Amino acid sequence: MDTSSVRDIFVIGGGINGCGIARDAVGRGFSVFLAEMDDLASGTSSGSTKLIHGGLRYLEFYEFRLVREALMEREVLWKNAPHIIWPMRFVLPYAKGLRPAWLIRLGLFLYDNIGGRKLLPATRTLDMTRDPAGKPLKPLFKKAFEYSDGWVNDARLVALNARDAADRGATIRTRTKVVAARRENGLWAISIEDLRTGETEEVKARLLVNAAGPWVDHVLSGVVGQNNVHNVRLVQGSHIVIAKKFDDPRAYFFQNKDGRIIFAIPYEEEFTLIGTTDQDHPGDPHDVKISDAEIDYLCAAASEYFAVPVKRSDIVWTYSAVRPLYDDGASKAQEATRDYVLKADGGEGTPPLVNAFGGKITTYRRLSESMLEKIEGFLGKRGKPWTSDAPLPGGDFPATGFDAQVAKLKAAYPFLDARIARRLTRLYGTRASVLLGLAKSNADLGRDFGGDLYEAEVRYLVENEWALTAQDVLWRRTKRGLHLSREQVAALDEFMHGISRRHVAAAE
Repeated sequence: MDTSSVRDIFVIGGGINGCGIARDAVGRGFSVFLAEMDDLASGTSSGSTKLIHGGLRYLEFYEFRLVREALMEREVLWKNAPHIIWPMRFVLPYAKGLRPAWLIRLGLFLYDNIGGRKLLPATRTLDMTRDPAGKPLKPLFKKAFEYSDGWVNDARLVALNARDAADRGATIRTRTKVVAARRENGLWAISIEDLRTGETEEVKARLLVNAAGPWVDHVLSGVVGQNNVHNVRLVQGSHIVIAKKFDDPRAYFFQNKDGRIIFAIPYEEEFTLIGTTDQDHPGDPHDVKISDAEIDYLCAAASEYFAVPVKRSDIVWTYSAVRPLYDDGASKAQEATRDYVLKADGGEGTPPLVNAFGGKITTYRRLSESMLEKIEGFLGKRGKPWTSDAPLPGGDFPATGFDAQVAKLKAAYPFLDARIARRLTRLYGTRASVLLGLAKSNADLGRDFGGDLYEAEVRYLVENEWALTAQDVLWRRTKRGLHLSREQVAALDEFMHGISRRHVAAAE
């Protein structure tokens, strides 16, 4: 048998966990092949509340290890991707009859002190009758607590992990479905299908990683052929986006009478993001969309706090995703653990399979390191853990240096509107100059599709980040979909249909 074409690791799933595992593994010297049946981050990883956070409410369920690990990750991730991750202050109004003030103070004390916080500012108490944060809220909220967490452009985090993995030698294939995987002659034989062309091929690998998110059990039953599979609890989380509700740069953490919480967060400069819900999802993860009940719930919950109610007519966009939580038997969806669980079988002559269940975006890097410990137990050690100090593509500037980076880009490309310079730096960091190339004017950027989206950016995303459709560009790589008309979207789709076929393999 020719073993030169055998990969060490085959990863199923192009969400944050799959791409994070692929990046860590290839950086240690393993050969890696990753297959994603749709676009990168097309499932759970683009449908989060987009927070890099410890999970203050998880303290109520005694998830101390998870919270501590997540808190420690906030500044690690911010340092490695300061273009797409940044600090955010959260205002938690005190509401009588809900969680007592002493319990909130205790939780925030732990939050400040168990996670190695260095750059993020500490908790403080606010007088809402004087602080600007009280202005958009009902006057009955007199006191609030303000604490630190982080914000992340979740889908870009996935794309940048994939880009870095590919730059280091991994093969990343999108729109590629794993049809079957069988153990054969001491290796995995994985059959894959290109969903655009219908072409099939077989890839051999020493170890198989199942990081398929909501489809992780489906992979085990339908691809690997295991019976009686039930490892994850699918929980739907939905969000609404409305026109900007407040000018303050801080976000709000609202408690609800049913014990759940929602956030109201500044979003894409002109909007406010409100979410999330928590309800079991019994159907196909592909078919997830916000329900009327969820819309009513989010509007009502936010209206308990805002002086001007949130109405259905305010909504400009909604999104939903299914979180694949490890099924620990919790009675309520919001109580199910957000921790990750890794389970392996095989070894000693049987090709190993390692499954990733659950997890949250904040701890994806730690999950990847834990996965590599499992992998090295089967395949032997290669390189050392390395991702804690390795910037993601475009993130090679100081954590607190974002504004300086914007100024640097503006100086290099004086024709750029300040708003566009800021947006491009937020998405691409130091790689914005690669996108802009030798351009001396907006005309050099090519066709304007609307919403400050030019042909140069679209081509960059096709050639470097596996974007193939208008949806990939507008809702995952950027959020320009909030600004384009239906006709502009159709024009972009037609344009991309023409260029994406020529570049589909270029990003690998």
